[in-house]
Amino acid sequence: MKFTPKTEAELAEIVAGLQAPVKLQGGGTRAIGHSIAQDVLDMSGISGVVDYEPGALTLVAKAGTPMAEIEALLAAEKQRLSFEPMDHRTLLGTQGAPTIGGAVAANVSGPRRISVGACRDFALGVRFVDGMGRVLKNGGRVVKNVTGYDLVKLMAGSWGTLGAMSEVSLKVMPCPETEATLALHVADAPVAVEAMSAALGSPYEVTGAAQNGPVYLRIEGFAPSVAYRLNALETVLARFGAVERIEAEASALLWRGLRDVTAFADHAFLTRVSLRPTDMPRFLAPAQAEHRFETQLDWAGGLAWLASDKESLADFAQSYCAAHGGHATRVKGSFERCAFQPEAAGVARLSHGLRQRFDPKGLFNPALMVRG
Repeated sequence: MKFTPKTEAELAEIVAGLQAPVKLQGGGTRAIGHSIAQDVLDMSGISGVVDYEPGALTLVAKAGTPMAEIEALLAAEKQRLSFEPMDHRTLLGTQGAPTIGGAVAANVSGPRRISVGACRDFALGVRFVDGMGRVLKNGGRVVKNVTGYDLVKLMAGSWGTLGAMSEVSLKVMPCPETEATLALHVADAPVAVEAMSAALGSPYEVTGAAQNGPVYLRIEGFAPSVAYRLNALETVLARFGAVERIEAEASALLWRGLRDVTAFADHAFLTRVSLRPTDMPRFLAPAQAEHRFETQLDWAGGLAWLASDKESLADFAQSYCAAHGGHATRVKGSFERCAFQPEAAGVARLSHGLRQRFDPKGLFNPALMVRG
């Protein structure tokens, strides 16, 4: 059965009457993992921008609002979502329209996370229906309102396991005048991480540091400032080799592809690994010794996308990350096992307690064990 509420009140009524678990779905574009629920709670009908105040840098939208609608509205005022949410459609081969609720629920954060923070850092408020059909509100619509921030951040990255979001409030930011990227060819992952760390440690405000073949370093801002910082950063990176410049629109196109990991769209198995940047090369070396895969690094080496032709790489990654303070997710694969790395005992107890508090009947996305 598919439930399709059009309003928050309808959503609350449906949830209050549920007799079986449901899979929460917005645009259906971020299909990671497997839910045992047979029924679908389709949130795409709860859509529309509620309030947008460009001067206050705030946006309030219903959870099912398409990302394209929000991005077009912001672009008209030369503003944007600075956390740079990824579009999973090319990578996962999914259809539909990504929604703002899905982006928040998965805490989807792109390359700019290293400079401005994650999606949850821009979440000001949320409205959601819990597993008992109650409408709960947390946070506010203005940047200075800090009431209830903790719960807002819990919902960002909960993957729909704590409640069905009906509305989100977000901080938005102005678009820069221009951008440019430096491309640096390096020998291997350790050198790539060293180069990215050197760039981020400089005073030149790098807003993207990734590697897929070359190392890419992005600078944004007013044109004279970008030009000055590019020259200065080239000097910092001179010891790593020759540097190539990628300007304006070409730079934006490059980072859209890196954000969406489009280079790995044709691979059957994909694992997403998050570790401290200094630990990433130490993980990649033994992983490459046992498994063949291609790598795209982001977040200055703190994030790795691993494309492989074997499912076993995800097992290795999750075991390694569990022992070294990281996290690995099966983004593409057979999903015979849980997509998300099993939580440590202490975290699992906290997660269970939260789910018991907000969804005691286990209605939302059952068996989808997550860590945001």
